[in-house]
Amino acid sequence: MEHRSVSPHVLVFPFPIQGHVNSMLKLAELLSLAGLRITFLNSDYTHSRLLRYTNILDRFTRYAGFRFQTISDGLPLDHPRTGVQLEDMFDGMKATTKPLFREMIMSWCRSSDPVTCIIADGIMGFAIDVGNEVGVPTISFRTSSPCAFWAYFSLPQLIEAGEVPFKGLCMNTVDDDMDQLVTSVPGMEGFLRRRDLPSFCRTKDANDPNLQLVMIETRQTPRADALILNTFEDLDGATLSQIRSHCPKIYTIGPLHAHLKSRLASETTASHFGSLTVITKEELMEFWHGLVNSGSRFLWVIRPDSLTEKDGEFQPPAQLWEVTKERGQIVGWVPQEEVLAHPAVGGFLTHSGWNSTIESIFAGVPMICWPYFADQQVNSRFVSHVWKLGMDMKDTCDRVTIEKMVRDLMEKRRTEFTNRRRRWQSWQEVV
Repeated sequence: MEHRSVSPHVLVFPFPIQGHVNSMLKLAELLSLAGLRITFLNSDYTHSRLLRYTNILDRFTRYAGFRFQTISDGLPLDHPRTGVQLEDMFDGMKATTKPLFREMIMSWCRSSDPVTCIIADGIMGFAIDVGNEVGVPTISFRTSSPCAFWAYFSLPQLIEAGEVPFKGLCMNTVDDDMDQLVTSVPGMEGFLRRRDLPSFCRTKDANDPNLQLVMIETRQTPRADALILNTFEDLDGATLSQIRSHCPKIYTIGPLHAHLKSRLASETTASHFGSLTVITKEELMEFWHGLVNSGSRFLWVIRPDSLTEKDGEFQPPAQLWEVTKERGQIVGWVPQEEVLAHPAVGGFLTHSGWNSTIESIFAGVPMICWPYFADQQVNSRFVSHVWKLGMDMKDTCDRVTIEKMVRDLMEKRRTEFTNRRRRWQSWQEVV
């Protein structure tokens, strides 16, 4: 009987949130370029949005061994899917997606084209369960930063020490000292404060569903055959050494966007907030006044669905666009990687999501960090205090502070950050 050499068939399965999907699409494309056959498993809802708003099919039809497949996330199509609904999303996936996923993998195993490896989002422990059950090697890809992963992994120790939970809210502090150092995240004892812990820690109850969810899912990671992180050793070596004490087989494959770009053959401030970030009318106006008063030219990306009030979404005042034309531009979307790589961009006001952070680091653009959700609080502390690649503006949103931060970044500390570009350039050479 003749045997043909067939390339491995890898199933890539992201959690259905834009930032997670974006990272895993980059990984899937790199694997396709290496000659592997890829099935990319999206939720029905996520895939419909990709088809509507992107050229996703044109991008991936060039790869003969690449295909998309969809699966239900267990929620009605009109159900919101944001960070606020995280518990609903996990409940839906465990009740509906997990059994469908198990049957899908078992069906492939019985076919002539079995899945030889699963790369699943590291926040979905049920994928490890299914992989172990059917005997398919399963690798976790955690799309957040290593520093945030390690903070999540340390939650049992933080709770035991009484350092979590605490009552500080996402943009306000209540009762507890938010600047108190925490000592139960190994390697971060000297600089990590309560306000720098992931947003899920800001609750009154250790049994808060979201806090328990991220802790339980993160602690499942050592059960996977390996862990993938979108970083590189020179940036996160100290944190990676801590993680390796529990997850010895780690693949550091970052920055993904730079690797993919290499394979596919400073006078402006850019401001952009990510796929889960929402901003109130009051915050919008404070940012606008701060940016205009800073005197810097700016490009401001505002997604229409990111503007929210108690009674729903709102539209920015029309005069905002008119007055802004003199010094800046407001748009709904830009190709962020290309914008950050442009020599006219001298600073990046960001929510500090990991994709945005590592793109800015690699582009050599200093950051002003205004974290909103999940890992962003930890990332912003590392940007300002560990890597010293920007400034941290968490838990405040007033025009005076914003103006001062922009002026410091673009004028007062400009030489300091310009000199640090040499360090970033050396990282680029290493990567």
